[in-house]
Amino acid sequence: MDWFISLFSEHTALQAMVVISFISAIGLGLGKVRLMGISLGVTFVFFVGILAGHLGFTVDPAMRTYAESFGLVIFVYALGLQVGPGFFSSFHTGGLTLNMLSMGVVVLGTLMAVTFSYATGVSLPDMVGILCGATTNTPALGAAQQTLVQLGLDGSTAALGCAVTYPLGVVGVIIAVMLMRKTLVKPGDTGAQEKEDANKVYMAAFQVHNPAVFGKSVKDIGAISTTRFVISRLWRDGHVSIPTSASTLREGDRLLVITSEKDVPALTVLFGEQENKDWNKDDIDWNAIDSELASERIVVTRPELNGKRLGSLRLRNHYGINISRVYRSGVQLLATPELVLQLGDRLTVVGESAAIRNVEKVLGNAVKSLNEPNLVVIFIGIVLGLVLGSLPIAIPGISTPVKLGLAGGPIIVGILLGTFGPRLHMITYTTRSANLMLRALGLSMYLACLGLDAGAHFFETVFRPEGLLWIGLGFVLTLIPTLIVGAIAMKWLKIDFASVFGMLCGSMANPMALNYVNDTVSGDNPAVAYATVYPLSMFARVILVQVLLMALLG
Repeated sequence: MDWFISLFSEHTALQAMVVISFISAIGLGLGKVRLMGISLGVTFVFFVGILAGHLGFTVDPAMRTYAESFGLVIFVYALGLQVGPGFFSSFHTGGLTLNMLSMGVVVLGTLMAVTFSYATGVSLPDMVGILCGATTNTPALGAAQQTLVQLGLDGSTAALGCAVTYPLGVVGVIIAVMLMRKTLVKPGDTGAQEKEDANKVYMAAFQVHNPAVFGKSVKDIGAISTTRFVISRLWRDGHVSIPTSASTLREGDRLLVITSEKDVPALTVLFGEQENKDWNKDDIDWNAIDSELASERIVVTRPELNGKRLGSLRLRNHYGINISRVYRSGVQLLATPELVLQLGDRLTVVGESAAIRNVEKVLGNAVKSLNEPNLVVIFIGIVLGLVLGSLPIAIPGISTPVKLGLAGGPIIVGILLGTFGPRLHMITYTTRSANLMLRALGLSMYLACLGLDAGAHFFETVFRPEGLLWIGLGFVLTLIPTLIVGAIAMKWLKIDFASVFGMLCGSMANPMALNYVNDTVSGDNPAVAYATVYPLSMFARVILVQVLLMALLG
Protein backbone atom coordinates (compact mmCIF):
# COMPACT_ATOMS: atom_id res chain seq x y z
CA MET A 1 0.00 0.00 0.00
CA ASP A 2 2.98 2.28 0.60
CA TRP A 3 3.77 2.30 -3.10
CA PHE A 4 0.29 3.64 -3.85
CA ILE A 5 0.54 6.39 -1.25
CA SER A 6 3.95 7.37 -2.62
CA LEU A 7 2.37 8.00 -6.02
CA PHE A 8 0.59 11.00 -4.48
CA SER A 9 3.04 12.11 -1.78
CA GLU A 10 6.71 11.72 -2.81
CA HIS A 11 8.02 14.59 -4.91
CA THR A 12 9.08 12.87 -8.13
CA ALA A 13 8.36 13.43 -11.80
CA LEU A 14 5.97 10.45 -11.71
CA GLN A 15 4.12 11.87 -8.69
CA ALA A 16 3.74 15.26 -10.39
CA MET A 17 2.22 13.66 -13.49
CA VAL A 18 -0.15 11.51 -11.38
CA VAL A 19 -1.39 14.42 -9.24
CA ILE A 20 -1.84 16.83 -12.15
CA SER A 21 -3.60 14.17 -14.26
CA PHE A 22 -5.83 13.16 -11.34
CA ILE A 23 -6.88 16.76 -10.69
CA SER A 24 -7.52 17.33 -14.40
CA ALA A 25 -9.61 14.17 -14.76
CA ILE A 26 -11.85 15.00 -11.81
CA GLY A 27 -12.20 18.65 -12.82
CA LEU A 28 -13.08 17.83 -16.43
CA GLY A 29 -15.66 15.29 -15.23
CA LEU A 30 -17.31 17.76 -12.86
CA GLY A 31 -17.12 20.46 -15.53
CA LYS A 32 -19.74 18.62 -17.58
CA VAL A 33 -22.32 19.01 -14.80
CA ARG A 34 -24.79 21.79 -15.59
CA LEU A 35 -26.41 23.79 -12.79
CA MET A 36 -29.34 25.99 -13.88
CA GLY A 37 -28.14 25.55 -17.46
CA ILE A 38 -24.58 26.72 -16.66
CA SER A 39 -21.44 24.62 -16.62
CA LEU A 40 -17.87 25.71 -15.88
CA GLY A 41 -16.30 23.22 -18.30
CA VAL A 42 -12.53 22.94 -18.11
CA THR A 43 -12.41 25.77 -15.56
CA PHE A 44 -13.61 23.31 -12.90
CA VAL A 45 -10.05 21.89 -12.99
CA PHE A 46 -8.96 25.14 -11.34
CA PHE A 47 -11.27 24.64 -8.37
CA VAL A 48 -10.42 20.96 -7.98
CA GLY A 49 -6.77 22.02 -7.89
CA ILE A 50 -7.57 24.56 -5.19
CA LEU A 51 -9.30 21.88 -3.11
CA ALA A 52 -6.37 19.50 -3.62
CA GLY A 53 -3.93 22.21 -2.50
CA HIS A 54 -6.08 22.95 0.54
CA LEU A 55 -6.08 19.25 1.47
CA GLY A 56 -2.29 19.19 1.44
CA PHE A 57 -1.45 17.78 -2.00
CA THR A 58 1.79 19.22 -3.36
CA VAL A 59 4.22 18.54 -6.19
CA ASP A 60 7.83 19.52 -6.71
CA PRO A 61 7.87 23.30 -7.28
CA ALA A 62 10.12 23.03 -10.34
CA MET A 63 7.87 20.36 -11.89
CA ARG A 64 4.77 22.43 -11.13
CA THR A 65 6.28 25.54 -12.69
CA TYR A 66 7.29 23.62 -15.81
CA ALA A 67 3.87 21.97 -16.26
CA GLU A 68 2.07 25.26 -15.60
CA SER A 69 4.23 27.20 -18.08
CA PHE A 70 4.15 24.53 -20.79
CA GLY A 71 0.37 24.16 -20.47
CA LEU A 72 -0.12 27.92 -20.77
CA VAL A 73 2.10 28.11 -23.86
CA ILE A 74 0.28 25.25 -25.62
CA PHE A 75 -3.11 26.78 -24.80
CA VAL A 76 -2.44 30.34 -25.97
CA TYR A 77 -0.53 29.23 -29.07
CA ALA A 78 -3.34 26.89 -30.18
CA LEU A 79 -5.80 29.69 -29.44
CA GLY A 80 -3.82 32.03 -31.68
CA LEU A 81 -3.79 29.48 -34.51
CA GLN A 82 -7.56 29.11 -34.24
CA VAL A 83 -8.46 32.81 -34.25
CA GLY A 84 -5.69 33.83 -36.68
CA PRO A 85 -7.54 33.29 -40.00
CA GLY A 86 -10.40 35.55 -38.91
CA PHE A 87 -8.44 38.01 -36.74
CA PHE A 88 -7.79 40.81 -39.25
CA SER A 89 -11.05 40.31 -41.15
CA SER A 90 -12.90 41.02 -37.88
CA PHE A 91 -12.04 44.71 -38.31
CA HIS A 92 -14.41 45.18 -41.25
CA THR A 93 -17.15 47.78 -40.88
CA GLY A 94 -19.61 45.93 -38.65
CA GLY A 95 -16.87 44.06 -36.84
CA LEU A 96 -14.97 47.29 -36.20
CA THR A 97 -17.90 48.71 -34.22
CA LEU A 98 -18.24 45.56 -32.14
CA ASN A 99 -14.48 45.44 -31.52
CA MET A 100 -14.42 49.06 -30.39
CA LEU A 101 -17.25 48.33 -27.96
CA SER A 102 -15.41 45.28 -26.62
CA MET A 103 -12.31 47.42 -26.14
CA GLY A 104 -14.52 49.79 -24.18
CA VAL A 105 -15.36 46.92 -21.81
CA VAL A 106 -11.66 46.04 -21.50
CA VAL A 107 -10.40 49.58 -20.91
CA LEU A 108 -13.24 50.54 -18.55
CA GLY A 109 -12.70 47.45 -16.40
CA THR A 110 -8.93 48.07 -16.27
CA LEU A 111 -9.36 51.73 -15.26
CA MET A 112 -11.84 50.73 -12.57
CA ALA A 113 -9.39 48.13 -11.23
CA VAL A 114 -6.61 50.74 -10.92
CA THR A 115 -9.02 53.16 -9.22
CA PHE A 116 -10.20 50.49 -6.77
CA SER A 117 -6.58 49.60 -5.97
CA TYR A 118 -5.81 53.14 -4.84
CA ALA A 119 -9.20 53.68 -3.17
CA THR A 120 -9.33 50.46 -1.13
CA GLY A 121 -5.64 49.83 -0.47
CA VAL A 122 -5.66 46.47 -2.26
CA SER A 123 -2.23 45.97 -3.80
CA LEU A 124 -1.99 46.19 -7.57
CA PRO A 125 -0.84 42.54 -7.99
CA ASP A 126 -3.85 41.40 -5.98
CA MET A 127 -6.16 43.72 -7.94
CA VAL A 128 -4.85 42.43 -11.27
CA GLY A 129 -5.66 38.89 -10.12
CA ILE A 130 -9.13 40.05 -9.10
CA LEU A 131 -9.58 41.63 -12.54
CA CYS A 132 -8.48 38.43 -14.30
CA GLY A 133 -10.99 36.40 -12.29
CA ALA A 134 -13.77 38.94 -12.81
CA THR A 135 -13.18 38.74 -16.58
CA THR A 136 -12.64 34.93 -16.52
CA ASN A 137 -9.36 35.45 -18.37
CA THR A 138 -6.75 32.86 -17.36
CA PRO A 139 -4.26 33.74 -20.17
CA ALA A 140 -4.16 37.30 -18.80
CA LEU A 141 -3.50 35.86 -15.35
CA GLY A 142 -0.60 33.85 -16.76
CA ALA A 143 0.80 37.00 -18.35
CA ALA A 144 0.40 38.92 -15.10
CA GLN A 145 2.19 36.23 -13.11
CA GLN A 146 5.08 36.17 -15.58
CA THR A 147 5.39 39.96 -15.32
CA LEU A 148 5.34 39.88 -11.52
CA VAL A 149 8.10 37.26 -11.49
CA GLN A 150 10.07 39.43 -13.92
CA LEU A 151 9.70 42.33 -11.48
CA GLY A 152 10.88 40.14 -8.60
CA LEU A 153 7.44 39.92 -6.95
CA ASP A 154 5.32 36.99 -5.83
CA GLY A 155 2.76 35.97 -8.44
CA SER A 156 0.76 33.60 -6.22
CA THR A 157 -1.39 36.38 -4.75
CA ALA A 158 -2.65 37.22 -8.23
CA ALA A 159 -3.74 33.60 -8.60
CA LEU A 160 -5.58 33.83 -5.26
CA GLY A 161 -7.44 36.94 -6.39
CA CYS A 162 -8.42 35.23 -9.64
CA ALA A 163 -9.62 32.10 -7.82
CA VAL A 164 -11.75 34.10 -5.37
CA THR A 165 -13.53 36.18 -8.02
CA TYR A 166 -13.75 33.68 -10.92
CA PRO A 167 -17.13 32.05 -10.01
CA LEU A 168 -18.96 35.37 -9.82
CA GLY A 169 -17.11 36.44 -12.97
CA VAL A 170 -18.92 33.66 -14.82
CA VAL A 171 -22.29 34.38 -13.22
CA GLY A 172 -21.91 38.18 -13.35
CA VAL A 173 -22.04 38.38 -17.15
CA ILE A 174 -25.17 36.22 -17.15
CA ILE A 175 -26.76 38.49 -14.54
CA ALA A 176 -25.85 41.54 -16.66
CA VAL A 177 -27.44 39.94 -19.73
CA MET A 178 -30.60 39.15 -17.74
CA LEU A 179 -30.81 42.72 -16.40
CA MET A 180 -30.36 44.27 -19.87
CA ARG A 181 -32.91 41.97 -21.42
CA LYS A 182 -35.36 42.87 -18.66
CA THR A 183 -34.83 46.64 -18.77
CA LEU A 184 -33.55 47.52 -22.26
CA VAL A 185 -35.29 45.01 -24.55
CA LYS A 186 -38.97 45.55 -25.22
CA PRO A 187 -41.13 42.41 -25.20
CA GLY A 188 -42.16 42.99 -28.81
CA ASP A 189 -38.54 43.23 -29.96
CA THR A 190 -37.75 39.61 -29.19
CA GLY A 191 -39.92 38.00 -31.82
CA ALA A 192 -39.02 40.55 -34.47
CA GLN A 193 -35.34 40.19 -33.74
CA GLU A 194 -35.45 36.41 -33.82
CA LYS A 195 -37.00 36.62 -37.26
CA GLU A 196 -34.41 39.17 -38.35
CA ASP A 197 -31.58 36.95 -37.10
CA ALA A 198 -32.60 34.04 -39.31
CA ASN A 199 -29.43 34.34 -41.38
CA LYS A 200 -28.70 30.66 -41.65
CA VAL A 201 -28.24 29.23 -45.11
CA TYR A 202 -31.68 28.35 -46.46
CA MET A 203 -32.71 26.46 -49.60
CA ALA A 204 -35.88 27.22 -51.51
CA ALA A 205 -37.29 26.37 -54.95
CA PHE A 206 -38.96 28.98 -57.15
CA GLN A 207 -40.77 29.03 -60.48
CA VAL A 208 -40.08 31.94 -62.80
CA HIS A 209 -43.38 33.73 -63.53
CA ASN A 210 -42.29 37.37 -63.19
CA PRO A 211 -42.17 38.97 -66.69
CA ALA A 212 -39.63 41.49 -65.39
CA VAL A 213 -36.91 38.78 -65.28
CA PHE A 214 -37.78 36.98 -68.52
CA GLY A 215 -34.72 36.97 -70.77
CA LYS A 216 -32.46 38.58 -68.19
CA SER A 217 -29.15 36.98 -67.22
CA VAL A 218 -28.35 35.76 -63.73
CA LYS A 219 -25.72 38.49 -63.48
CA ASP A 220 -28.23 41.23 -64.38
CA ILE A 221 -30.79 39.89 -61.90
CA GLY A 222 -28.17 39.80 -59.16
CA ALA A 223 -27.26 43.42 -59.91
CA ILE A 224 -30.83 44.71 -59.55
CA SER A 225 -31.63 42.60 -56.47
CA THR A 226 -30.78 43.79 -52.95
CA THR A 227 -30.81 40.23 -51.57
CA ARG A 228 -27.97 37.72 -51.61
CA PHE A 229 -28.63 34.40 -53.31
CA VAL A 230 -26.99 31.60 -55.30
CA ILE A 231 -28.88 29.62 -57.95
CA SER A 232 -27.75 26.03 -57.45
CA ARG A 233 -29.81 24.24 -60.13
CA LEU A 234 -32.03 25.19 -63.04
CA TRP A 235 -34.68 22.81 -64.44
CA ARG A 236 -35.92 23.55 -67.98
CA ASP A 237 -37.81 21.25 -70.34
CA GLY A 238 -36.94 18.22 -68.23
CA HIS A 239 -33.21 19.02 -68.26
CA VAL A 240 -31.22 20.16 -65.23
CA SER A 241 -28.18 22.43 -65.50
CA ILE A 242 -25.86 24.67 -63.52
CA PRO A 243 -26.61 28.28 -64.52
CA THR A 244 -23.65 30.58 -65.13
CA SER A 245 -23.69 34.35 -64.72
CA ALA A 246 -24.54 34.64 -68.43
CA SER A 247 -27.48 32.19 -68.31
CA THR A 248 -30.86 33.80 -69.04
CA LEU A 249 -34.13 32.91 -67.35
CA ARG A 250 -37.32 31.95 -69.13
CA GLU A 251 -40.92 31.68 -68.08
CA GLY A 252 -41.60 28.42 -66.27
CA ASP A 253 -37.99 27.75 -65.26
CA ARG A 254 -37.60 26.00 -61.90
CA LEU A 255 -34.78 27.27 -59.70
CA LEU A 256 -33.17 25.82 -56.57
CA VAL A 257 -31.84 28.86 -54.72
CA ILE A 258 -29.49 29.11 -51.73
CA THR A 259 -30.18 32.20 -49.65
CA SER A 260 -31.17 33.20 -46.10
CA GLU A 261 -34.67 32.55 -44.78
CA LYS A 262 -35.43 36.23 -44.23
CA ASP A 263 -34.83 36.92 -47.95
CA VAL A 264 -37.26 34.26 -49.23
CA PRO A 265 -40.29 36.64 -49.47
CA ALA A 266 -38.26 39.13 -51.53
CA LEU A 267 -37.06 36.37 -53.87
CA THR A 268 -40.63 35.11 -54.24
CA VAL A 269 -41.59 38.54 -55.55
CA LEU A 270 -38.49 38.60 -57.76
CA PHE A 271 -39.01 35.20 -59.42
CA GLY A 272 -42.76 34.84 -59.18
CA GLU A 273 -43.67 31.77 -57.12
CA GLN A 274 -42.13 29.67 -54.33
CA GLU A 275 -42.67 25.90 -54.31
CA ASN A 276 -43.95 24.24 -51.15
CA LYS A 277 -41.33 21.48 -50.87
CA ASP A 278 -38.98 21.72 -47.85
CA TRP A 279 -35.41 21.54 -49.17
CA ASN A 280 -33.78 21.98 -45.74
CA LYS A 281 -34.33 18.51 -44.29
CA ASP A 282 -31.22 16.63 -43.20
CA ASP A 283 -32.27 13.41 -44.95
CA ILE A 284 -32.39 14.83 -48.49
CA ASP A 285 -30.27 12.75 -50.87
CA TRP A 286 -28.97 15.49 -53.17
CA ASN A 287 -27.42 13.03 -55.62
CA ALA A 288 -30.78 11.30 -56.09
CA ILE A 289 -32.61 14.49 -57.05
CA ASP A 290 -31.51 14.18 -60.64
CA SER A 291 -29.41 11.74 -62.64
CA GLU A 292 -27.37 14.32 -64.53
CA LEU A 293 -25.67 16.17 -61.68
CA ALA A 294 -23.73 15.07 -58.61
CA SER A 295 -23.20 16.86 -55.33
CA GLU A 296 -19.96 16.41 -53.39
CA ARG A 297 -18.17 18.16 -50.55
CA ILE A 298 -14.60 19.26 -51.31
CA VAL A 299 -12.12 20.59 -48.75
CA VAL A 300 -9.88 23.60 -49.45
CA THR A 301 -6.35 22.35 -48.76
CA ARG A 302 -4.21 24.34 -51.19
CA PRO A 303 -2.42 27.03 -49.11
CA GLU A 304 -2.42 29.60 -51.93
CA LEU A 305 -6.23 29.73 -51.81
CA ASN A 306 -6.27 30.93 -48.20
CA GLY A 307 -7.57 34.52 -48.15
CA LYS A 308 -8.83 34.51 -51.75
CA ARG A 309 -12.38 35.47 -52.61
CA LEU A 310 -14.55 32.65 -53.92
CA GLY A 311 -15.61 34.69 -56.95
CA SER A 312 -11.99 35.25 -58.03
CA LEU A 313 -11.63 31.53 -58.79
CA ARG A 314 -14.41 31.73 -61.45
CA LEU A 315 -15.22 28.05 -60.89
CA ARG A 316 -18.74 28.33 -62.26
CA ASN A 317 -17.68 29.83 -65.60
CA HIS A 318 -14.58 27.68 -66.05
CA TYR A 319 -15.97 24.30 -65.06
CA GLY A 320 -19.76 24.62 -65.23
CA ILE A 321 -20.24 23.80 -61.55
CA ASN A 322 -21.84 25.63 -58.67
CA ILE A 323 -20.75 26.12 -55.04
CA SER A 324 -23.97 25.98 -53.06
CA ARG A 325 -22.75 25.96 -49.45
CA VAL A 326 -19.56 26.46 -47.44
CA TYR A 327 -18.98 24.82 -44.06
CA ARG A 328 -16.47 26.45 -41.72
CA SER A 329 -15.90 25.30 -38.12
CA GLY A 330 -19.36 23.73 -38.05
CA VAL A 331 -21.06 26.88 -39.38
CA GLN A 332 -22.82 26.89 -42.77
CA LEU A 333 -22.09 29.99 -44.87
CA LEU A 334 -23.68 31.33 -48.04
CA ALA A 335 -21.31 30.84 -50.99
CA THR A 336 -21.34 34.40 -52.34
CA PRO A 337 -18.56 35.63 -54.67
CA GLU A 338 -17.35 37.97 -51.88
CA LEU A 339 -16.79 35.11 -49.40
CA VAL A 340 -13.10 34.93 -48.36
CA LEU A 341 -11.90 31.33 -48.32
CA GLN A 342 -9.91 29.79 -45.47
CA LEU A 343 -7.86 26.62 -45.40
CA GLY A 344 -10.10 23.79 -44.23
CA ASP A 345 -13.35 25.22 -45.65
CA ARG A 346 -15.64 22.47 -46.95
CA LEU A 347 -17.40 23.47 -50.17
CA THR A 348 -20.52 21.70 -51.46
CA VAL A 349 -19.96 21.45 -55.22
CA VAL A 350 -22.80 20.66 -57.65
CA GLY A 351 -22.12 19.65 -61.26
CA GLU A 352 -21.19 16.83 -63.56
CA SER A 353 -18.83 14.23 -62.11
CA ALA A 354 -16.00 15.05 -64.53
CA ALA A 355 -16.25 18.75 -63.74
CA ILE A 356 -16.22 18.06 -59.99
CA ARG A 357 -12.99 16.07 -60.42
CA ASN A 358 -11.40 19.11 -62.10
CA VAL A 359 -12.57 21.43 -59.32
CA GLU A 360 -11.17 18.99 -56.78
CA LYS A 361 -7.72 19.52 -58.30
CA VAL A 362 -8.15 23.30 -58.01
CA LEU A 363 -9.25 23.27 -54.37
CA GLY A 364 -6.95 20.48 -53.20
CA ASN A 365 -9.20 18.13 -51.22
CA ALA A 366 -6.10 16.53 -49.68
CA VAL A 367 -7.97 15.70 -46.49
CA LYS A 368 -5.14 13.55 -45.22
CA SER A 369 -2.87 16.60 -45.04
CA LEU A 370 -5.38 18.24 -42.68
CA ASN A 371 -5.96 15.18 -40.52
CA GLU A 372 -2.23 14.94 -39.83
CA PRO A 373 -1.17 18.29 -38.30
CA ASN A 374 2.28 19.58 -39.19
CA LEU A 375 3.91 19.24 -35.76
CA VAL A 376 7.13 20.79 -37.05
CA VAL A 377 5.33 24.10 -37.64
CA ILE A 378 3.63 23.87 -34.23
CA PHE A 379 6.92 23.48 -32.36
CA ILE A 380 8.66 26.09 -34.50
CA GLY A 381 5.76 28.45 -33.74
CA ILE A 382 6.13 27.80 -30.01
CA VAL A 383 9.87 28.53 -30.20
CA LEU A 384 9.23 31.76 -32.13
CA GLY A 385 6.54 32.72 -29.61
CA LEU A 386 8.86 32.16 -26.67
CA VAL A 387 11.62 34.14 -28.36
CA LEU A 388 9.20 37.02 -29.03
CA GLY A 389 7.87 36.76 -25.47
CA SER A 390 11.36 37.12 -23.99
CA LEU A 391 12.29 40.09 -26.20
CA PRO A 392 12.54 43.30 -24.09
CA ILE A 393 10.44 46.10 -25.56
CA ALA A 394 11.17 49.67 -24.43
CA ILE A 395 8.05 51.78 -23.90
CA PRO A 396 8.40 55.52 -23.17
CA GLY A 397 7.54 56.32 -19.57
CA ILE A 398 8.21 52.79 -18.30
CA SER A 399 11.62 52.28 -16.69
CA THR A 400 11.69 48.50 -17.14
CA PRO A 401 11.40 47.08 -20.68
CA VAL A 402 8.15 45.21 -21.25
CA LYS A 403 8.22 41.55 -22.24
CA LEU A 404 5.22 39.81 -23.81
CA GLY A 405 6.02 36.72 -21.74
CA LEU A 406 4.78 33.16 -22.03
CA ALA A 407 1.23 34.25 -22.81
CA GLY A 408 1.76 37.28 -25.05
CA GLY A 409 4.50 35.98 -27.36
CA PRO A 410 2.96 32.64 -28.35
CA ILE A 411 -0.53 34.06 -28.91
CA ILE A 412 0.86 36.78 -31.25
CA VAL A 413 2.93 34.26 -33.23
CA GLY A 414 -0.06 31.90 -33.32
CA ILE A 415 -2.29 34.64 -34.77
CA LEU A 416 0.33 35.64 -37.35
CA LEU A 417 1.04 32.06 -38.43
CA GLY A 418 -2.68 31.25 -38.52
CA THR A 419 -3.22 34.27 -40.77
CA PHE A 420 -0.16 34.37 -43.01
CA GLY A 421 1.36 30.89 -42.62
CA PRO A 422 -0.60 29.30 -45.50
CA ARG A 423 0.43 32.15 -47.79
CA LEU A 424 4.05 31.29 -46.97
CA HIS A 425 3.32 27.64 -47.85
CA MET A 426 3.30 26.62 -44.18
CA ILE A 427 0.63 24.08 -43.25
CA THR A 428 -0.56 25.65 -40.00
CA TYR A 429 -4.13 24.36 -40.24
CA THR A 430 -5.31 21.82 -37.66
CA THR A 431 -8.74 20.26 -37.56
CA ARG A 432 -11.17 21.76 -35.07
CA SER A 433 -11.02 18.65 -32.90
CA ALA A 434 -7.21 18.69 -32.87
CA ASN A 435 -7.12 22.37 -31.94
CA LEU A 436 -9.66 21.84 -29.16
CA MET A 437 -7.60 18.91 -27.87
CA LEU A 438 -4.43 21.02 -27.73
CA ARG A 439 -6.20 23.88 -26.00
CA ALA A 440 -7.99 21.65 -23.47
CA LEU A 441 -4.79 19.74 -22.66
CA GLY A 442 -2.74 22.89 -22.19
CA LEU A 443 -5.42 24.71 -20.20
CA SER A 444 -6.04 21.68 -17.95
CA MET A 445 -2.33 21.44 -17.07
CA TYR A 446 -2.15 25.16 -16.43
CA LEU A 447 -5.28 25.35 -14.27
CA ALA A 448 -4.40 22.23 -12.26
CA CYS A 449 -1.00 23.66 -11.33
CA LEU A 450 -2.45 27.11 -10.73
CA GLY A 451 -5.07 25.68 -8.37
CA LEU A 452 -2.49 23.61 -6.49
CA ASP A 453 -0.40 26.71 -5.89
CA ALA A 454 -3.33 28.88 -4.79
CA GLY A 455 -5.14 26.21 -2.75
CA ALA A 456 -2.86 26.28 0.27
CA HIS A 457 -4.10 29.74 1.32
CA PHE A 458 -7.39 29.95 -0.58
CA PHE A 459 -9.96 29.34 2.15
CA GLU A 460 -8.22 31.43 4.79
CA THR A 461 -8.26 34.27 2.25
CA VAL A 462 -11.94 33.87 1.39
CA PHE A 463 -13.20 33.68 4.95
CA ARG A 464 -11.72 36.93 6.16
CA PRO A 465 -12.86 40.51 5.54
CA GLU A 466 -10.19 40.98 2.87
CA GLY A 467 -11.57 38.02 0.92
CA LEU A 468 -15.12 39.36 1.04
CA LEU A 469 -13.82 42.71 -0.23
CA TRP A 470 -12.10 40.94 -3.13
CA ILE A 471 -15.30 39.11 -4.05
CA GLY A 472 -17.31 42.35 -4.00
CA LEU A 473 -14.74 44.23 -6.09
CA GLY A 474 -14.61 41.40 -8.61
CA PHE A 475 -18.38 41.33 -9.00
CA VAL A 476 -18.44 45.10 -9.61
CA LEU A 477 -15.64 44.78 -12.20
CA THR A 478 -17.73 42.16 -14.00
CA LEU A 479 -21.12 43.82 -13.83
CA ILE A 480 -20.55 47.56 -14.32
CA PRO A 481 -18.49 47.60 -17.57
CA THR A 482 -20.85 45.11 -19.25
CA LEU A 483 -23.95 47.08 -18.25
CA ILE A 484 -22.52 50.46 -19.32
CA VAL A 485 -21.17 49.32 -22.71
CA GLY A 486 -24.22 47.14 -23.33
CA ALA A 487 -26.57 50.07 -22.72
CA ILE A 488 -24.53 52.33 -25.05
CA ALA A 489 -24.55 49.69 -27.79
CA MET A 490 -28.29 49.06 -27.61
CA LYS A 491 -29.71 52.51 -26.88
CA TRP A 492 -27.25 54.83 -28.61
CA LEU A 493 -25.82 52.74 -31.45
CA LYS A 494 -29.05 50.74 -31.95
CA ILE A 495 -27.24 47.40 -32.29
CA ASP A 496 -29.49 44.35 -31.98
CA PHE A 497 -29.48 42.82 -28.52
CA ALA A 498 -28.35 39.37 -29.71
CA SER A 499 -25.14 40.80 -31.17
CA VAL A 500 -24.61 42.95 -28.07
CA PHE A 501 -24.93 39.95 -25.77
CA GLY A 502 -22.47 37.96 -27.89
CA MET A 503 -20.05 40.89 -27.93
CA LEU A 504 -20.18 41.19 -24.13
CA CYS A 505 -19.51 37.47 -23.68
CA GLY A 506 -16.56 37.67 -26.09
CA SER A 507 -15.07 40.77 -24.47
CA MET A 508 -15.20 38.98 -21.10
CA ALA A 509 -13.81 35.71 -22.59
CA ASN A 510 -16.83 33.93 -21.12
CA PRO A 511 -17.98 30.92 -23.20
CA MET A 512 -20.17 29.75 -20.31
CA ALA A 513 -22.23 32.94 -20.56
CA LEU A 514 -22.37 32.52 -24.35
CA ASN A 515 -23.92 29.07 -23.86
CA TYR A 516 -26.62 30.71 -21.74
CA VAL A 517 -27.23 33.38 -24.39
CA ASN A 518 -27.43 30.77 -27.16
CA ASP A 519 -30.04 28.89 -25.13
CA THR A 520 -32.21 31.99 -24.73
CA VAL A 521 -31.73 33.83 -28.06
CA SER A 522 -32.42 32.24 -31.43
CA GLY A 523 -30.19 32.84 -34.44
CA ASP A 524 -26.43 32.95 -34.94
CA ASN A 525 -25.82 36.60 -34.07
CA PRO A 526 -24.50 35.97 -30.53
CA ALA A 527 -21.95 33.39 -31.71
CA VAL A 528 -20.86 35.55 -34.67
CA ALA A 529 -20.39 38.62 -32.44
CA TYR A 530 -18.50 36.52 -29.87
CA ALA A 531 -16.11 35.21 -32.52
CA THR A 532 -15.65 38.72 -33.95
CA VAL A 533 -14.47 40.39 -30.73
CA TYR A 534 -12.86 37.49 -28.88
CA PRO A 535 -9.41 37.59 -30.58
CA LEU A 536 -8.76 41.31 -30.07
CA SER A 537 -10.17 41.47 -26.54
CA MET A 538 -8.16 38.40 -25.48
CA PHE A 539 -5.00 39.86 -27.01
CA ALA A 540 -5.65 43.27 -25.43
CA ARG A 541 -6.14 41.87 -21.93
CA VAL A 542 -2.97 39.76 -22.12
CA ILE A 543 -0.90 42.78 -23.16
CA LEU A 544 -2.68 45.39 -21.03
CA VAL A 545 -2.11 43.68 -17.66
CA GLN A 546 1.61 43.49 -18.39
CA VAL A 547 1.86 47.13 -19.42
CA LEU A 548 -0.16 48.13 -16.35
CA LEU A 549 2.11 46.26 -13.92
CA MET A 550 5.27 47.49 -15.63
CA ALA A 551 4.06 51.10 -15.68
CA LEU A 552 2.96 51.25 -12.04
CA LEU A 553 5.38 48.85 -10.38
CA GLY A 554 8.43 48.84 -12.67
